[in-house]
Amino acid sequence: MDEPVIDLQSDDYFMGEALRQAARAYEAGETPVGAVIVRAGRIIARAFNQVELLKDATAHAEMLALTQAQEAVGDWRLTDCALYATKEPCPMCAGAIVHTRIARVIFGASDPKGGAAGSALNLLQFPTLNHHCDITQGVRQAECRALLKNFFAEQRAKP
Repeated sequence: MDEPVIDLQSDDYFMGEALRQAARAYEAGETPVGAVIVRAGRIIARAFNQVELLKDATAHAEMLALTQAQEAVGDWRLTDCALYATKEPCPMCAGAIVHTRIARVIFGASDPKGGAAGSALNLLQFPTLNHHCDITQGVRQAECRALLKNFFAEQRAKP
């Protein structure tokens, strides 16, 4: 079987869908991170950060999307899926991504302090783990970064 062709226009489109989810988080007062999971060219899961809403520290966009995708596929293995996130996954999310065997991770804004897809550390390609993900970074980076910067500027400006 031939390897799938990575279409960067599709990356742009699917990151746009993740940005829509991030905007929902922003409107809800959550850190504006969105994620979508794609299988065979179709979105099978969409989520945004809901930590404050659910009072759950694990309710990151990626974690919620992984749960939805597993339900959609009917298995915990997501070997033929790609995850798009507006911000580089944290160590918790990266661990879950590796465990679910996501094939490819695409993210917008890097996180030099806590990113686990190559910025602070790289759990997605950690040598001793049993699965490694392909990584594409910087897709629609300016938009993803601006959403985060604006959100935190507003948070700091609050009395």
